[in-house]
Amino acid sequence: MAKRKNNMDVVGEWAFLAGVVLAVILGVLGPVVGTWAMILVIIGIVVGLLNVADTEVMHFLMSGAVLIIASALGGNVMSGLPYAGSVLDALLAIFVPATIIVAVKNVFILARN
Repeated sequence: MAKRKNNMDVVGEWAFLAGVVLAVILGVLGPVVGTWAMILVIIGIVVGLLNVADTEVMHFLMSGAVLIIASALGGNVMSGLPYAGSVLDALLAIFVPATIIVAVKNVFILARN
């Protein structure tokens, strides 16, 4: 039987999906600054708090770290492609806070054990 999801799991899943789609759309429209950047950061915080289960922490941290490094360093390499730099910056606005929150949660879990 499938595990039932509570409302917070559903919110986390939708926040992740909406955040990535919004980041790509906003990145294609141009540099993401101001209110839109803050909205993406808030979505990243929600994703970090609600969307990563204890069994997914290591995979999320590894993937998040690779995405952050590749986006931060790959911006110059991808600058030749239209919109690629803006999309990567918008994705950074989501994944940096999400990765930080998941990492801090993991540190507290490790310290507790």
